[in-house]
Amino acid sequence: QVQLVESGGGLVKAGGSLRLSCAASGRTSSMYSTGWFRQAPGKEREFVAVISGGDGLTKYVDSVKGRFTISRDNAKNTVYLQMNSLKAEDTAIYYCAAKYLGIGGRYYSPTLYDYWGQGTQVTVSS
Repeated sequence: QVQLVESGGGLVKAGGSLRLSCAASGRTSSMYSTGWFRQAPGKEREFVAVISGGDGLTKYVDSVKGRFTISRDNAKNTVYLQMNSLKAEDTAIYYCAAKYLGIGGRYYSPTLYDYWGQGTQVTVSS
């Protein structure tokens, strides 16, 4: 079992930055792929970014490319999402999720991931 805890959310003005953290505990290793998803009110959960276990390959949804960066600190069992140039449309609850080994071609699908955190709220004021 793997437990995930997100932190770092909050209220920020448009154009500002936040860094989200996803701390893992339990049966963790660098071989776990970890993704970030978000869900705005009345919308489906949306893929944001993922970092693959092992090789560290990263993928992003087009709307955050160039603004968000996902990274991993294996010594701390923590994955980060650095969010810059935030926009009002980035407002959502952000969740991290993990699965063992690589991500394959369906990295954007929530059903691929076995473990989820409780989420952290990000609100961007315009």
